[in-house]
Amino acid sequence: MRFAVIDLGTNTFNLLIGELSANKKKFTRLFNTKIPVKLGEKAINLGYIADVPFQRGIHALVKYKEYINHYNVINVFAFGTSAIRSATNGNEFVAEALKQSGISITIIDGDEEAELIYYGNRLAVNMTDDVSLIMDIGGGSTEFVLANKQTIFWKQSFLLGASRIYEKFNFSNPITRAEEIAFYDYLKEELKPLCNAVKTYYPVELIGSSGAFDSVVDIISEQFNVTPVNEKQTEYDINLIQYMAVSELIKKSTVEQRQKLKGLIEMRVDMIVISMLLIDFILNEIKINKLRVSTYSLKEGVISRKLGLLT
Repeated sequence: MRFAVIDLGTNTFNLLIGELSANKKKFTRLFNTKIPVKLGEKAINLGYIADVPFQRGIHALVKYKEYINHYNVINVFAFGTSAIRSATNGNEFVAEALKQSGISITIIDGDEEAELIYYGNRLAVNMTDDVSLIMDIGGGSTEFVLANKQTIFWKQSFLLGASRIYEKFNFSNPITRAEEIAFYDYLKEELKPLCNAVKTYYPVELIGSSGAFDSVVDIISEQFNVTPVNEKQTEYDINLIQYMAVSELIKKSTVEQRQKLKGLIEMRVDMIVISMLLIDFILNEIKINKLRVSTYSLKEGVISRKLGLLT
Protein backbone atom coordinates (compact mmCIF):
# COMPACT_ATOMS: atom_id res chain seq x y z
CA MET A 1 0.00 0.00 0.00
CA ARG A 2 1.33 3.41 -1.00
CA PHE A 3 0.76 6.36 1.34
CA ALA A 4 1.69 9.96 2.09
CA VAL A 5 2.12 11.50 5.55
CA ILE A 6 2.31 15.27 6.05
CA ASP A 7 3.41 16.77 9.35
CA LEU A 8 2.28 20.39 9.32
CA GLY A 9 4.70 21.78 11.86
CA THR A 10 4.93 25.38 12.99
CA ASN A 11 8.21 26.01 11.18
CA THR A 12 8.30 23.24 8.61
CA PHE A 13 5.82 21.19 6.58
CA ASN A 14 7.27 17.68 6.16
CA LEU A 15 6.12 15.22 3.49
CA LEU A 16 6.91 11.51 3.44
CA ILE A 17 5.69 9.25 0.63
CA GLY A 18 6.20 5.56 1.22
CA GLU A 19 4.98 2.05 0.64
CA LEU A 20 3.92 -0.43 3.30
CA SER A 21 4.96 -4.06 2.79
CA ALA A 22 2.22 -6.66 2.36
CA ASN A 23 2.91 -8.14 5.80
CA LYS A 24 2.95 -4.66 7.40
CA LYS A 25 6.35 -5.30 8.98
CA LYS A 26 8.28 -2.55 7.21
CA PHE A 27 7.88 0.46 4.95
CA THR A 28 9.93 1.76 2.05
CA ARG A 29 10.59 5.49 1.81
CA LEU A 30 9.91 6.56 -1.79
CA PHE A 31 10.21 10.32 -1.42
CA ASN A 32 10.49 12.89 1.32
CA THR A 33 10.94 16.63 1.44
CA LYS A 34 10.35 19.61 3.71
CA ILE A 35 9.37 23.23 3.15
CA PRO A 36 10.17 25.92 5.75
CA VAL A 37 6.79 27.67 5.88
CA LYS A 38 7.41 29.44 9.26
CA LEU A 39 3.68 29.39 9.92
CA GLY A 40 4.10 31.09 13.30
CA GLU A 41 6.02 34.09 11.96
CA LYS A 42 5.05 37.45 13.54
CA ALA A 43 1.83 36.26 15.19
CA ILE A 44 2.28 32.90 16.94
CA ASN A 45 2.10 34.44 20.41
CA LEU A 46 -0.89 36.53 19.34
CA GLY A 47 -2.86 33.38 18.60
CA TYR A 48 -3.34 33.50 14.85
CA ILE A 49 -1.61 32.74 11.54
CA ALA A 50 -0.56 35.94 9.79
CA ASP A 51 -1.45 36.47 6.10
CA VAL A 52 2.00 35.88 4.57
CA PRO A 53 2.80 32.61 6.38
CA PHE A 54 -0.84 31.54 5.84
CA GLN A 55 -0.30 31.77 2.08
CA ARG A 56 3.15 30.12 2.33
CA GLY A 57 1.50 27.15 4.03
CA ILE A 58 -1.21 26.84 1.39
CA HIS A 59 1.32 27.07 -1.45
CA ALA A 60 3.41 24.33 0.20
CA LEU A 61 0.40 22.01 0.33
CA VAL A 62 -0.46 22.71 -3.32
CA LYS A 63 3.11 21.71 -4.17
CA TYR A 64 2.84 18.59 -2.03
CA LYS A 65 -0.33 17.60 -3.86
CA GLU A 66 1.70 17.57 -7.09
CA TYR A 67 4.18 15.11 -5.53
CA ILE A 68 1.33 12.99 -4.19
CA ASN A 69 -0.28 12.81 -7.63
CA HIS A 70 3.06 12.02 -9.26
CA TYR A 71 3.45 8.96 -7.02
CA ASN A 72 -0.20 7.94 -7.50
CA VAL A 73 -0.92 8.07 -3.78
CA ILE A 74 -4.51 7.72 -2.59
CA ASN A 75 -4.00 7.32 1.16
CA VAL A 76 -2.97 10.74 2.52
CA PHE A 77 -2.61 11.51 6.23
CA ALA A 78 -2.04 15.18 7.11
CA PHE A 79 -1.78 16.38 10.70
CA GLY A 80 -1.84 19.94 12.00
CA THR A 81 0.06 20.61 15.22
CA SER A 82 0.74 23.53 17.56
CA ALA A 83 0.54 26.60 15.30
CA ILE A 84 -2.68 25.45 13.65
CA ARG A 85 -4.42 24.08 16.74
CA SER A 86 -3.71 27.22 18.79
CA ALA A 87 -4.63 29.73 16.06
CA THR A 88 -8.00 31.45 15.97
CA ASN A 89 -7.92 31.03 12.18
CA GLY A 90 -6.61 27.45 12.29
CA ASN A 91 -9.91 26.01 11.01
CA GLU A 92 -9.90 28.63 8.25
CA PHE A 93 -6.43 27.42 7.21
CA VAL A 94 -7.67 23.81 7.16
CA ALA A 95 -10.67 24.77 5.00
CA GLU A 96 -8.56 26.79 2.56
CA ALA A 97 -6.01 23.96 2.31
CA LEU A 98 -8.77 21.52 1.37
CA LYS A 99 -10.19 23.95 -1.17
CA GLN A 100 -6.89 24.71 -2.92
CA SER A 101 -4.94 21.46 -2.58
CA GLY A 102 -7.56 18.82 -1.92
CA ILE A 103 -5.65 17.72 1.18
CA SER A 104 -7.74 17.08 4.28
CA ILE A 105 -5.97 18.06 7.50
CA THR A 106 -6.66 16.57 10.92
CA ILE A 107 -5.77 18.87 13.82
CA ILE A 108 -4.37 16.87 16.74
CA ASP A 109 -3.95 17.93 20.36
CA GLY A 110 -0.67 17.89 22.27
CA ASP A 111 -1.33 14.51 23.91
CA GLU A 112 -1.87 12.76 20.59
CA GLU A 113 1.15 14.51 19.10
CA ALA A 114 3.32 13.26 21.98
CA GLU A 115 1.96 9.73 21.58
CA LEU A 116 2.67 9.66 17.84
CA ILE A 117 6.19 10.96 18.51
CA TYR A 118 6.75 8.06 20.93
CA TYR A 119 5.67 5.45 18.39
CA GLY A 120 7.84 7.05 15.72
CA ASN A 121 10.88 7.02 17.99
CA ARG A 122 10.21 3.43 19.01
CA LEU A 123 10.53 2.41 15.36
CA ALA A 124 13.93 4.11 15.11
CA VAL A 125 15.61 3.48 18.45
CA ASN A 126 16.31 0.23 20.24
CA MET A 127 14.51 1.04 23.47
CA THR A 128 14.73 -1.22 26.52
CA ASP A 129 12.85 -1.87 29.77
CA ASP A 130 14.58 1.19 31.25
CA VAL A 131 12.74 4.50 31.09
CA SER A 132 13.83 7.00 28.44
CA LEU A 133 12.90 10.67 28.18
CA ILE A 134 11.93 11.49 24.60
CA MET A 135 12.12 15.15 23.61
CA ASP A 136 10.75 16.64 20.39
CA ILE A 137 11.45 20.34 19.83
CA GLY A 138 8.90 21.81 17.47
CA GLY A 139 8.28 25.35 16.34
CA GLY A 140 5.14 25.90 18.39
CA SER A 141 5.48 23.30 21.12
CA THR A 142 7.94 20.86 22.63
CA GLU A 143 6.78 17.38 23.58
CA PHE A 144 8.21 15.21 26.35
CA VAL A 145 7.46 11.51 26.83
CA LEU A 146 8.65 9.21 29.62
CA ALA A 147 8.46 5.67 28.30
CA ASN A 148 10.19 2.36 27.72
CA LYS A 149 9.94 -0.07 24.82
CA GLN A 150 6.46 -1.17 25.86
CA THR A 151 4.71 1.61 27.77
CA ILE A 152 4.17 5.36 27.91
CA PHE A 153 4.27 6.34 31.59
CA TRP A 154 3.82 10.09 31.20
CA LYS A 155 3.60 12.60 28.35
CA GLN A 156 2.96 16.31 27.95
CA SER A 157 3.13 19.01 25.31
CA PHE A 158 4.45 22.42 26.39
CA LEU A 159 4.11 25.76 24.59
CA LEU A 160 7.88 25.95 24.36
CA GLY A 161 8.47 25.64 20.64
CA ALA A 162 11.49 27.35 19.13
CA SER A 163 9.42 29.75 17.02
CA ARG A 164 7.21 30.71 19.96
CA ILE A 165 10.28 31.37 22.16
CA TYR A 166 12.10 33.22 19.35
CA GLU A 167 9.19 35.65 18.99
CA LYS A 168 8.70 36.03 22.75
CA PHE A 169 12.28 36.63 23.93
CA ASN A 170 13.97 38.37 20.98
CA PHE A 171 17.44 37.34 22.17
CA SER A 172 20.56 39.37 21.34
CA ASN A 173 22.87 38.37 18.50
CA PRO A 174 24.71 36.52 19.98
CA ILE A 175 22.71 35.69 23.09
CA THR A 176 24.10 37.15 26.33
CA ARG A 177 24.82 35.21 29.51
CA ALA A 178 22.18 37.27 31.35
CA GLU A 179 19.59 36.25 28.75
CA GLU A 180 20.58 32.59 29.14
CA ILE A 181 20.12 32.75 32.91
CA ALA A 182 16.75 34.49 32.59
CA PHE A 183 15.61 31.88 30.07
CA TYR A 184 16.67 28.99 32.32
CA ASP A 185 14.68 30.53 35.17
CA TYR A 186 11.69 30.70 32.83
CA LEU A 187 12.12 27.03 31.87
CA LYS A 188 12.36 25.96 35.52
CA GLU A 189 8.92 27.42 36.08
CA GLU A 190 7.34 26.21 32.84
CA LEU A 191 8.73 22.66 33.06
CA LYS A 192 7.80 21.92 36.68
CA PRO A 193 5.40 19.12 35.61
CA LEU A 194 8.24 17.40 33.73
CA CYS A 195 10.69 17.78 36.61
CA ASN A 196 8.12 16.27 38.99
CA ALA A 197 7.43 13.34 36.64
CA VAL A 198 11.15 12.63 36.32
CA LYS A 199 11.33 12.17 40.11
CA THR A 200 8.81 9.35 39.75
CA TYR A 201 10.10 7.54 36.63
CA TYR A 202 13.90 8.15 36.70
CA PRO A 203 14.87 8.20 32.99
CA VAL A 204 18.31 6.80 32.19
CA GLU A 205 18.75 8.70 28.91
CA LEU A 206 17.49 11.48 26.70
CA ILE A 207 16.28 10.53 23.21
CA GLY A 208 16.19 13.53 20.89
CA SER A 209 13.54 13.25 18.22
CA SER A 210 14.67 14.36 14.76
CA GLY A 211 14.43 18.07 13.83
CA ALA A 212 17.03 20.13 15.69
CA PHE A 213 18.62 16.93 16.95
CA ASP A 214 19.37 15.94 13.34
CA SER A 215 21.38 19.16 13.11
CA VAL A 216 23.26 18.20 16.28
CA VAL A 217 24.33 14.95 14.58
CA ASP A 218 25.31 16.77 11.37
CA ILE A 219 27.33 19.49 13.11
CA ILE A 220 29.18 17.01 15.35
CA SER A 221 30.00 14.98 12.25
CA GLU A 222 31.51 18.07 10.59
CA GLN A 223 33.26 19.50 13.66
CA PHE A 224 34.86 16.28 14.90
CA ASN A 225 35.22 14.38 11.64
CA VAL A 226 33.26 11.43 13.02
CA THR A 227 31.26 8.93 11.00
CA PRO A 228 29.09 10.90 8.59
CA VAL A 229 25.33 10.71 8.69
CA ASN A 230 23.94 7.65 6.93
CA GLU A 231 20.43 7.94 5.52
CA LYS A 232 19.73 4.29 6.39
CA GLN A 233 20.72 4.77 10.05
CA THR A 234 17.86 5.72 12.34
CA GLU A 235 19.62 6.24 15.70
CA TYR A 236 22.86 7.86 16.83
CA ASP A 237 24.74 7.78 20.12
CA ILE A 238 25.97 11.27 20.94
CA ASN A 239 29.24 11.90 22.74
CA LEU A 240 28.24 14.43 25.41
CA ILE A 241 31.64 16.15 25.44
CA GLN A 242 31.30 16.74 21.71
CA TYR A 243 27.71 17.85 22.18
CA MET A 244 28.68 20.41 24.84
CA ALA A 245 31.41 21.79 22.60
CA VAL A 246 28.94 22.22 19.74
CA SER A 247 26.38 23.77 22.09
CA GLU A 248 28.88 26.37 23.30
CA LEU A 249 29.96 27.08 19.72
CA ILE A 250 26.38 27.73 18.66
CA LYS A 251 25.41 29.80 21.70
CA LYS A 252 28.42 32.09 21.23
CA SER A 253 27.86 32.51 17.50
CA THR A 254 26.06 35.24 15.60
CA VAL A 255 23.43 34.54 12.95
CA GLU A 256 26.03 35.42 10.31
CA GLN A 257 28.52 32.91 11.73
CA ARG A 258 25.89 30.17 11.90
CA GLN A 259 25.05 30.73 8.25
CA LYS A 260 28.57 29.46 7.47
CA LEU A 261 28.54 26.59 9.97
CA LYS A 262 28.93 23.23 8.23
CA GLY A 263 26.19 20.78 9.06
CA LEU A 264 23.58 23.42 9.90
CA ILE A 265 20.84 23.76 7.31
CA GLU A 266 19.56 27.25 6.49
CA MET A 267 16.07 26.79 7.93
CA ARG A 268 17.51 26.21 11.43
CA VAL A 269 20.04 29.09 11.51
CA ASP A 270 17.72 31.47 13.38
CA MET A 271 16.37 29.12 16.03
CA ILE A 272 19.07 26.53 16.67
CA VAL A 273 20.32 28.57 19.67
CA ILE A 274 16.93 28.11 21.35
CA SER A 275 17.02 24.38 20.69
CA MET A 276 20.47 24.09 22.27
CA LEU A 277 19.31 26.05 25.32
CA LEU A 278 16.36 23.68 25.72
CA ILE A 279 18.54 20.58 25.38
CA ASP A 280 21.17 21.98 27.75
CA PHE A 281 18.49 22.70 30.34
CA ILE A 282 17.18 19.12 30.24
CA LEU A 283 20.64 17.53 30.42
CA ASN A 284 21.70 19.75 33.32
CA GLU A 285 18.49 20.02 35.31
CA ILE A 286 17.56 16.34 35.11
CA LYS A 287 21.16 15.14 35.37
CA ILE A 288 21.03 12.86 32.33
CA ASN A 289 24.40 11.64 31.05
CA LYS A 290 23.33 9.68 27.98
CA LEU A 291 21.98 11.16 24.74
CA ARG A 292 20.73 9.38 21.66
CA VAL A 293 19.15 10.86 18.55
CA SER A 294 16.27 9.31 16.62
CA THR A 295 15.82 10.31 12.99
CA TYR A 296 12.12 9.39 13.22
CA SER A 297 9.32 11.40 14.75
CA LEU A 298 5.63 12.11 14.24
CA LYS A 299 5.44 11.02 10.58
CA GLU A 300 6.77 7.56 11.36
CA GLY A 301 4.49 7.38 14.38
CA VAL A 302 1.56 7.92 12.03
CA ILE A 303 2.78 5.02 9.89
CA SER A 304 2.94 2.83 12.99
CA ARG A 305 -0.42 3.79 14.54
CA LYS A 306 -2.61 4.77 11.61
CA LEU A 307 -1.37 2.26 9.02
CA GLY A 308 -0.90 -0.65 11.41
CA LEU A 309 2.85 -1.14 10.92
CA LEU A 310 3.73 -4.10 13.14
CA THR A 311 6.35 -3.35 15.80
